[in-house]
Amino acid sequence: MAVKLTNNVRTLRLTVLEHIAAAFWEGRLEESVDAIPYRMRPRSKAATRCCVYKDRAVIRERILGALGFRLEEERDESIPLKEYAQRALARQAPTWPILTVCDIACHGCLKARYFVSDACQACVARPCQTACRFNAISFVRDRSYIDADNCRNCGLCQEVCPYQAIVHLNVPCEAACPVQAIHKGEEGRAVIDFDKCTSCGRCMRACPFGAVIERGEVLEVLRAIQDGKHVTALMAPAIVGQYDGGPGRIAAALKKLGFSDVIEVAEGADMTSRHEADEFVERMERGDKFMTTSCCPAYVEAVRRHAPELLPFVSATPTPMHYTAAIARERRPDTVTVFIGPCVAKRQEGLKDDLVDFVLTFEEVGALFDARNINTAECEELPLGSASGEGRGYAVSGGVAAAVKKLVGDRYEVKPLYINGLSLKGIRQLRQYVSGDCPGNLVEVMTCEGGCVGGAGVMAPSKKAARAVENFSKTGKV
Repeated sequence: MAVKLTNNVRTLRLTVLEHIAAAFWEGRLEESVDAIPYRMRPRSKAATRCCVYKDRAVIRERILGALGFRLEEERDESIPLKEYAQRALARQAPTWPILTVCDIACHGCLKARYFVSDACQACVARPCQTACRFNAISFVRDRSYIDADNCRNCGLCQEVCPYQAIVHLNVPCEAACPVQAIHKGEEGRAVIDFDKCTSCGRCMRACPFGAVIERGEVLEVLRAIQDGKHVTALMAPAIVGQYDGGPGRIAAALKKLGFSDVIEVAEGADMTSRHEADEFVERMERGDKFMTTSCCPAYVEAVRRHAPELLPFVSATPTPMHYTAAIARERRPDTVTVFIGPCVAKRQEGLKDDLVDFVLTFEEVGALFDARNINTAECEELPLGSASGEGRGYAVSGGVAAAVKKLVGDRYEVKPLYINGLSLKGIRQLRQYVSGDCPGNLVEVMTCEGGCVGGAGVMAPSKKAARAVENFSKTGKV
């Protein structure tokens, strides 16, 4: 049914959600939630960490995160999960920050550095030593040695080694963060600096120990459905590559979960394209150097926090999620709007948008499908709306710029540039465009490589999902 990535951490994340959802639907969440860690890790099952007890402790923390709690604030381990479930069921709305760290799951990785492996041949040329500008490399016992105190991690030694003997020891979460918002705390465990964090979720996806957790909104959505409220699913176009059966059947599966209505976010994307095209022409005619897209919330947050000089160049046009939520409210003013997409940062955007009530990722919805035994491929196909192919193509890198360019038409020459996966280097490049020359005039920025299909909450490999989106975009109106 779901096209799952083969990753044990993701399997753990999904299984926790499945247990919570199943218990909720059975009406037994409060009385059974404390048993979930024991059901998932009985003594007869081999531990994935040092022992079954640590496995259970981590599962308990993951349950807290899935219930929407911030682990840094919950230090009393004597409080039963039942009490947390009661508090979660009474909660009216999610809160910031979006991410939280499970310190007991954190491996406390070694500091990122360059290291000489056994492949070193102690060659006579010694290019590593001559390339180093900081006198960090010497030869000890006929082998190259890097002094970590002098090393500046420039990587020149690795580039010149003829045997590829020098390797870079990485800290996955730190390497994945585009704004250096995650670092080691005093105890060597991961700590997120929320003054820097853009909530992109790339650290969560990168951590092989599952130490970074998103605070879930699943329970609020399930409660709204259970209470008989009208609930509208805002279905992002990247969804087509995540589950079997195609978009029409996925929409039917969402109805089976209890959603009252399903709207393609591509319809909102068409509105974004129209407004952004008009804004682009207006900016260019008044003499602006360039304009960047605004649909990626993690990018916009990165500008606000790390490069405010770029703010005047960011499009003021609202995102497809906002416009689609507006469509939902026009159809039914009292509806509860739930964005379903690949992006963790959309949670942060949703907190700021009065038209968006909740945000679920594809992973979370996949867990709900599994808990409800819903096979998307076996659902009856529902007709979709009349979104354009360009709107459906927003989910892949290049899609937004292509849609805007088409609607600009011959009103102005569009010279698109693409930042496919935001990084410190990309932010520096954008700053240079502000102070110097920009080789284009429409800059599309995607925080995740490949576009939305590479988001932190996806189920499927990004390349496979991108192909599905490209095929889906061909079915849209011209």
